[in-house]
Amino acid sequence: MTLAVATPMAATGLHSFLAFDFGQQRTGVAYASRLLGQARPQASVHASGQARWPLIAKHIEKWQPQALVVGVPYHPDGASHENTLQAQKFARQLRARFGLPVFEVDERYSTTEARSQGAKDVDAASACVILDQFLRSLNT
Repeated sequence: MTLAVATPMAATGLHSFLAFDFGQQRTGVAYASRLLGQARPQASVHASGQARWPLIAKHIEKWQPQALVVGVPYHPDGASHENTLQAQKFARQLRARFGLPVFEVDERYSTTEARSQGAKDVDAASACVILDQFLRSLNT
C-alpha cells in the first residue's frame, strides 16, 4: 500500500499542523497554525518502535491538528536512502493510525539549520524548520 502524499494545494482550508522530524530513537515535534504563522517546538518523542505511538498520540490529542507534516530526508542530489524509506513508512503509519491528512516535506539540511540556530532540542527545532518550509509552500 502506498501513501497518496497530500500536496500543499490539498491543504486549502486547513489551519493547524503538527510536524515530525522522524528518527529511529528520537522524533522532533512542532506545532503551527496559519494564525501563528510560525512553527513552535514541542517536546521531542524519545522512544522507538511501538513505544513512540502513545507519546505521539498525546501530542495529537493536545494540539488537535487538522493535518500532519513529516520531514523526509534525501541525499543532496535528491536520491532516496534508507532513512527516506523509514520516514515515508512513518508517514503511512501516522495516516493509518490517526486518519489525518499527511504531507511529506523534503527535509534536506533541516538539522543543519536547527544546529546553526543553536537549538537545545535539535530534533524539535528541525521539525520547526520542516513545518515553516511547509507553511511557506502554502503561500506560494
